[in-house]
Amino acid sequence: MEELNKQMVAQIDLMENAVYRVIDGQIKKVTTPGIGFGKQIITWQNGKPQHCEISFTEK
Repeated sequence: MEELNKQMVAQIDLMENAVYRVIDGQIKKVTTPGIGFGKQIITWQNGKPQHCEISFTEK
């Protein structure tokens, strides 16, 4: 059986600070934490990112 090689290309703005996740060929921008200090936790299951937890704190 012949294996097909597909190449998918996405353009992103490298001047923007952001985090992206790719799931099954679809790229999604992870929501940024609000104001102040924040963190993003990505939970993986079966080799794929499944959930994003976003939290932040204010000083």
